[in-house]
Amino acid sequence: MKPSLDIGHHFCNSGNMEINAATQAFATLGHPGRLAVFRLLMRFAPQGVRPTEMATALGLKANTLSHHLADLTASGLVSVARQGRSLYYAVDLAAAEDLIGYLALDVGRARPDLLGPIASAARHSAPGDTGLNVLFLCTANSARSIFAEAILRDLGAGRFTAHSAGTQPGPLPHPLALETLRRHGHCVSDLRAKPVSEFRTPGAPAMDFVFTVCDTAAAEDCPPWPGQPISGHWGLPDPARATGTDAAKAEVFDTTYTVLRHRIMAFVALPLKRLTRMSLQTHVDVIGMTPEEKA
Repeated sequence: MKPSLDIGHHFCNSGNMEINAATQAFATLGHPGRLAVFRLLMRFAPQGVRPTEMATALGLKANTLSHHLADLTASGLVSVARQGRSLYYAVDLAAAEDLIGYLALDVGRARPDLLGPIASAARHSAPGDTGLNVLFLCTANSARSIFAEAILRDLGAGRFTAHSAGTQPGPLPHPLALETLRRHGHCVSDLRAKPVSEFRTPGAPAMDFVFTVCDTAAAEDCPPWPGQPISGHWGLPDPARATGTDAAKAEVFDTTYTVLRHRIMAFVALPLKRLTRMSLQTHVDVIGMTPEEKA
């Protein structure tokens, strides 16, 4: 039986069970390959990821990844669930919280010089209700993130300033993306493909929210954003990969637009002034879930 990872909540009275559990967890994360898998899963949390997608993102052989996932699951840091024919692996956020709590409060003895930055981030209130900067990220910044930027700009009623960028941006937004936006009444004259580095330069606006809208962008090992913005993964398939007739492709773009519009409508409707940072993170996570994940 693997030891319980309920260690952060008992830091004042740590017994052998807690120490053994922490030792197992730290030993598991002490391997660079397993740590890379765990860090990747954290970027998708609370959603799960299929092994094939992890292997592609990390450049790992299937059997190597399988060993890493088995070790992470055995330690209690990662859980696995079956959806249809696929297995999805996800971080056990409660276990991760307990482990971090053990390290900070038991090992670190709650020293203020160690916990100061952590406590400051934890106490950081949720963003206000106006003047909020929101960045949508995808790979090419040609369709999904462009959709999201235009939709939030027009639905946000001045409360939000919407931005979008790509980790590997193309030269221009996809023509079908612009056509879809025009058909739904959005102005497209100021939309352009932009690199994410544009928002990391001195003087760039500080982000309150950062959302990835494709799995490839979420898998990128990017530096953390300054200011601890609320982050979320709202991944959708790339409509630019649609095949078939022009009408079939246009329908795929329209479906992607509709899903993002529904998500952004739910986001805009959130009572931001009344939400704590933790509850806001939960709402953001739920918005990005599929109906199957919400069930």
